[in-house]
Formats: sequence, C-alpha cells, structure tokens
Amino acid sequence: MRDLDITSPRQSGILDIARREGRVTVDDLSGRFGVTPQTIRKDLNELCDRQLLKRIHGGAMFPTGASNLRYDARRGMAADAKRRIGLRVGALIPNNSSAILNIGTTTEQVAMALRAHDGLMVVTNNLNVVNILRDAPGVRVMIAGGTLRAFDGGIVGDATVEFLSGFKVDYAVIGASAIDPEDGTVLDYDHAEVHAARTILTHARRTILVADAMKFERTAPVRIARLTDVDIFVTDRPPPDAVLDLCADSGVRVEVADTEEDPTP
Repeated sequence: MRDLDITSPRQSGILDIARREGRVTVDDLSGRFGVTPQTIRKDLNELCDRQLLKRIHGGAMFPTGASNLRYDARRGMAADAKRRIGLRVGALIPNNSSAILNIGTTTEQVAMALRAHDGLMVVTNNLNVVNILRDAPGVRVMIAGGTLRAFDGGIVGDATVEFLSGFKVDYAVIGASAIDPEDGTVLDYDHAEVHAARTILTHARRTILVADAMKFERTAPVRIARLTDVDIFVTDRPPPDAVLDLCADSGVRVEVADTEEDPTP
C-alpha cells in the first residue's frame, strides 16, 4: 500500500489518524477538519478505492491482515465498548472464585472491573493485568513465566503454556483480534499467543470470550477456536444474525453490554 499519490492534506491527515487510532468515523472527522460529512465520505471513498483504508459502517479502518495494530492504537479503539464489556464480565465473575485472563486490551478492562472483588485469584500472562490488579486488596495474582513482549506486556512461550496448564480455574476470559462472521472462527495474529489462549480455554470450568463488534470487521491469520467452543460471548452490540444463530444452536450465551453496567459482582 502506498500513499504517495495523495494530494489532499486532509486525506493525508485522515490516513495518519487511521494509522494511529486504527479506526475513523465520518462524524468525528467532520468535526476535526471542519467540513461536511459528505466531504469526509468522499475522502474515505477515495482512500478505500486506493486500498489505503477499509470501509466499515459509519467510517473506515486501517486495513489489517497478517500483522496487528500497535498496542497503543488497539487500546484506543472502541475504548468505551471495551470498558462496558469489562464491566459486564466483572458482574459475571463472583467473589471467592478464580479466573485466568489472557493478553488483550479488552481483558485489561475486565481486570479493571475485578479490582473491587474479594477472595478472587487471577492467573494471567498479561503484565498490564498484573499492574492493574497488583494493589487490589481482595485479589491474589499469579503471574505466568515466559518471554515478555515489550510492545504489549504479553508473556508467551513454552514456559507460559506449562504454567497455565497447572491450573483449573472457575472462569477463563480470552480476547481475540478478529471473528469470522460467517462461521464464528475466533482469530489472532501471533501463534505463540494463540497457543497460550488455547491452553487457557481447556483449563477452566467456564469460558468467556470478550470482543467488541469491530472484531467482525477485521481479519487475522491464526485460529484460536470457534465461538461454539466457549460458554459465554460478551460483546457491545448484537452480533450478525449468522453468529447469533450459531451461538443459539450451540448453547453459547451471548451477553450484550449495556450503555452503563453495574460493576458490582
């Protein structure tokens, strides 16, 4: 992909924002640049025609496929949706229980919602989760060993998988980079991270997938599992009909986080 032919400074600015934040919306860009939504739509159409951006409902996103977006960009994407998902999962996990949280910006929001819990043990291979929960008085944190990824605080490798295999917790909470809306395949980018996520799924009594609706608009190359392999799917908007049908047929409970959630477990 090349952007050397872009002559409009506004289009260059739009592309810079999309690279940094991962996603742009017509309404936001209209306000930022002080132009009409129609003008922004024209800009987005031109950028998408050049395959510099990918069209989504209400805006566009920086295209992804074989590689993930930077951690800071992912953390800013769908931030309110992730917060609401985190609160919803926090309400599903009771006091005096145990959970594994894997790598991901949405699972970090789950950790935020668990800070007020009591008698909770959290196992994780996510250094950001550790930092979120380290001073929570009612939470005991178990940290996986392995190789630390500096760019996102994830811990991966054979030692990580061996450590995670030593537990059988009440709840496993995993995130994903993409979900195929046709067959419900849950996807990610890094094979080592996926290996850890698969291990987490097999070492819990109940499994929870957390993913905002944008994940249905993205692609990734490595298969974690299928939606039918989890017990609960927590998201921020009703999934596509095909996904809802798949979940209903397989007994997967779909939880759509409300605009405001009560964080009390």
